[in-house]
Amino acid sequence: MHNYVIELLVRNHAGVMSQITGLFSRRNFNLEGIICGPVGDGGESRMILTVADNSKLEQILLQLEKLYDVLQVHKVDDHPLTKVLEEL
Repeated sequence: MHNYVIELLVRNHAGVMSQITGLFSRRNFNLEGIICGPVGDGGESRMILTVADNSKLEQILLQLEKLYDVLQVHKVDDHPLTKVLEEL
């Protein structure tokens, strides 16, 4: 199984993580892992999501881009975390 990393820059306030994970849940798409931390003065956060290869991935990326609190979306095919996950 091949894993991908999705890097998000989001507004940092209560409920954003729930909004994003809810999007995945509603589409029956499993998140393999989540890392999140504040960026700069704390008004924004960087979220790193790991996901398994799935035919719904491109659709999820488009839906993430539409969310108000999501400022940037990047799918990273060759992120160091993908190699770590493949070894687990």
